Amino acid sequence: MTLAQIIELLLPQLILLITVLAIFIADLADTRKEKGWAPYLALAGILAALITSSLHWGREVSFLGNMMRVDRFSVFFNGVVLAASALSVLLAISYMRPRTPYRAEFYALLTVVALAMTLAAGASNILMIYLAMESISITSYILVGYLRQDAKANEAAIKYFLYGAATSAMMLYGMSLLFGISGTLDLTGLADFFRAGVPEASRWIAFPAMVLLLAGFGFKTALVPFHQWSPDTYEGAPTPVTAFLSVGPKAAGFAILMRVFITGLPRFYTDWAALLAGISIVTMTLGNLVALRQSNIKRMLAYSSIAHAGYILIGVVCLSLSTTSPFNGVNSAMIYLLAYLFTNVGAFLTVIAFEEATGSTTIADYAGLMKRSPWLAVPMLVFLLSLTGIPSTGGFIGKLFVFGSAIQVQFYLLAIVGIINSAIAAFYYLNVVRYIFFTPAPEQAGPVPVPRPLRWVLAICLIMTFFIGLYPQPFMQLTTGSASLLASL
Repeated sequence: MTLAQIIELLLPQLILLITVLAIFIADLADTRKEKGWAPYLALAGILAALITSSLHWGREVSFLGNMMRVDRFSVFFNGVVLAASALSVLLAISYMRPRTPYRAEFYALLTVVALAMTLAAGASNILMIYLAMESISITSYILVGYLRQDAKANEAAIKYFLYGAATSAMMLYGMSLLFGISGTLDLTGLADFFRAGVPEASRWIAFPAMVLLLAGFGFKTALVPFHQWSPDTYEGAPTPVTAFLSVGPKAAGFAILMRVFITGLPRFYTDWAALLAGISIVTMTLGNLVALRQSNIKRMLAYSSIAHAGYILIGVVCLSLSTTSPFNGVNSAMIYLLAYLFTNVGAFLTVIAFEEATGSTTIADYAGLMKRSPWLAVPMLVFLLSLTGIPSTGGFIGKLFVFGSAIQVQFYLLAIVGIINSAIAAFYYLNVVRYIFFTPAPEQAGPVPVPRPLRWVLAICLIMTFFIGLYPQPFMQLTTGSASLLASL
């Protein structure tokens, strides 16, 4: 492969890298305190990378010694993580302006995370996966603690770092075990090695390796028991960063998890599927039950995010890639992630607007929001109904597909547990609705304005939540074509 072809395949990543350098250089040249150009420069670079990546749709190419791959699966996840990054930039414009003078660096770091996530989505080599995940993690630690004068942000960043460092070491050790027995870092080579037949003693090394790998992947996707960082980090981090962490790195984590287990370890499907099924059940149940007790809306959405990771994991467990059914497992997880992107970012948009106006993230303080700001209250209702899984919303389509995948492979227990947990989740989502619509506002409460960048995000998230819910056919075709490339079990 020629240098020009490699550059063309890496063009989305190169655009993001150039954007980061441009922000830093422009920041050095601009001595003014206001850096109003910074978010829009970051946004332009992210959108350019998104458009460039979409032009790779339909290609199936491995390059850089099989360390990277461009295919429909990687292009899909590039779209998800870059869309999450673009929306997060818009969320941060009004939020970060009064809170820190170092805004240009913030948007540069957010673009660095976007770059690392696109590398993770296309990684097909264990070493590349590790480097991409570490790049995501290290930059995320900085973003979480970016408001240095905020004690909660500092605490959140330290906890996030400590959990991340421990799980990263465990994941690296699992990768070393796989390399030690197979002699290859390539996922396809790993699959071929185990298919060829190996001594029983060597095969057994793969089981602890899978558990150790899952520690790293579970940390990034907030799966139980690797979720402990999530509530404190979500509560303490700047709210736009919280919204970003709940979607972008989670999507990248699931992309890596699916590519490693489905492409690299299909020989052990029965083993890792049983492990993931148990984790899915515990994750859904713990996330929803603990969310019932929360009075802070950011912590509630943190535990909600944990529960949604459990739902997404159902699709990974219930693989049926050879079937002609629309529910093949992987496409279910992908549709769920796409719907969750716009729904969850929309919910956090309301939290940001309310926090800016009142300084509060307490659920009880949302009382009477319908009278104070109906243009914010009604969209929040839509997003909460989508998170619940009410028909006509994207969340309903996501849950329909993951539960349909479980029924397709006759994993009825997983489907039943998921449905019960969805009913439990409705209680705490509708409790917020109760405060917004049916509880009178305090006498001194004023209106809640929505800054213009947040209005753009609000419109995008509302349109996409309804579009996915009412016309899911194009997304079904998009994700089914992407999923078919991973493996044939």
